[in-house]
Amino acid sequence: MERVAVVGASLAGFRAVETLRAEGFEGAVTVVGAEPHLPYDRPPLSKQVLAGTWDETRLPLVPIGTTLDDLDVGWRLGTTATGLDVAGHTVVLDGGDRLPYDGLVVATGTRVRTLPGQPDLEGIHVLRTVDDALALRAAFERTPDRVVVVGAGFIGAEVAATARMRGLDVTLLEALAVPLERVLGLELGALCADIHRDNGVDLRVATVVERFVDDGRGRVAGVVLSDGTTIEAGVVVVGVGVVPNTEWLDGSGLTIENGVLCDATCLAAPDVVAAGDVARWYNRRFDEVMRVEHWENAQEQGAHAARRLLGRDEPYAPVPWFWSDQYDRKLQLAGRSRPDDEMRVVEGSFAERRFVALFGRGDRLVGVLGMNRPRPVLQFRQLIADGASWRDALAAAS
Repeated sequence: MERVAVVGASLAGFRAVETLRAEGFEGAVTVVGAEPHLPYDRPPLSKQVLAGTWDETRLPLVPIGTTLDDLDVGWRLGTTATGLDVAGHTVVLDGGDRLPYDGLVVATGTRVRTLPGQPDLEGIHVLRTVDDALALRAAFERTPDRVVVVGAGFIGAEVAATARMRGLDVTLLEALAVPLERVLGLELGALCADIHRDNGVDLRVATVVERFVDDGRGRVAGVVLSDGTTIEAGVVVVGVGVVPNTEWLDGSGLTIENGVLCDATCLAAPDVVAAGDVARWYNRRFDEVMRVEHWENAQEQGAHAARRLLGRDEPYAPVPWFWSDQYDRKLQLAGRSRPDDEMRVVEGSFAERRFVALFGRGDRLVGVLGMNRPRPVLQFRQLIADGASWRDALAAAS
């Protein structure tokens, strides 16, 4: 193998490049990225960057133990991949350029989902890229009368928290009965709702946006809810999930099912691997085909995919791990919890909002959630990796 193409200048793509070099690959590496920026870190966008405590100069990713120049990468930034010829080992780029490869890493990530009929009005924002974050921060700095956040998932919740910590009035809208119901269930979701309300957020659940109000000059002035209520808004942030960037792979022969479908080793086709938010693979640890949109997974899977290209065919079977900072609370979630799992608080309590909750399915520990309890979360994450039973996990907590 003499030429590797990495499509996606993301964390996953960056770690793939870094690993290729660390493992001794000396051939040509070309990275194609739709954004004009070198790879950067995304978690600070909804927190430090939006809060104004960081500027964009702190975001670029830095190789471990070397420099960006030493990676010897050909960067094709501000360039979009439009097609893939698997048999011909060629990526088609916008403008018609063709990029040949011997090995390919697909790391095109995701893009934000929009609401049906969402208009193109000034003042309606999304948050995915550094440019999105800078535009939203500038909108916050103009001190709008009210910020309306649509969607109380992790990104929406972090945006709402950051806006409140900047002293802005915030309304947070959620279609489900409680925030994060599909991940945490009703009880834990209700606790998250209480934290927002206690911090002054006007949280409204079981409601959806019917339409947006135009002020007559092409700027958003509010949102109309399904119950007919109108909420005035100077800024609206839509955070209703993401969609894998796979359209460029139509007709390529890769299997596209809510992402790029891979085997247990991250191989999607001969000489093609996928990593990060766009990859969907069989994780034998949980006996589940999954797609994970977390920072930790992008980092680890990017490195694993690179090693797969170099001939190491071990299964990729991580324990997914995620964190979210909201106000003075840090939530950490490891494993694959579901709302119908058995849940047991083993340290602390909901009342003090400092606790560890375990999730069991059958006779197996499958997840752990901690709020301001980082050390126990790491300990129980290791038990999940070790395949601990539910009984053994509870015994370890006693």
